[in-house]
Amino acid sequence: MVLLIGYVLLALLVVTVVAAAGSLYLGQKRLFSIADSAALAAADTFELNGGSTGSDPGTLLTRHGVLAAAQVYLAGIETPDSLSNVVLDPSTGTGDGRTAHVGVSAVVHPVFINFLVPEGIPISVTSTARANLVL
Repeated sequence: MVLLIGYVLLALLVVTVVAAAGSLYLGQKRLFSIADSAALAAADTFELNGGSTGSDPGTLLTRHGVLAAAQVYLAGIETPDSLSNVVLDPSTGTGDGRTAHVGVSAVVHPVFINFLVPEGIPISVTSTARANLVL
């Protein structure tokens, strides 16, 4: 009887740890999806750059345009219940004028073990999207 109680407690502990790890993984995937969508929205804010009679115009992204588009996107979506404090990282912008880099950080609240980490577990993700002009 004592062994049975021990095995049941051990099984419950394993289930709790696996469920908490799974909720952290799902929170990271949700945050990555948000960052991907924000980067895609930011990459669509390009301006036409260059172009002459002999060459096609290219795309140009600005840091301010990428940051503004990502902020507008984040303001317009509903945040999942498992995430809180979703904010853009200061590194959000563009390095080469063609690729939008969007960093997003949030706090994940895992199931079952919220009492162990009441303030949650901070995570951050980075996503990139490239502006492309097809003629």
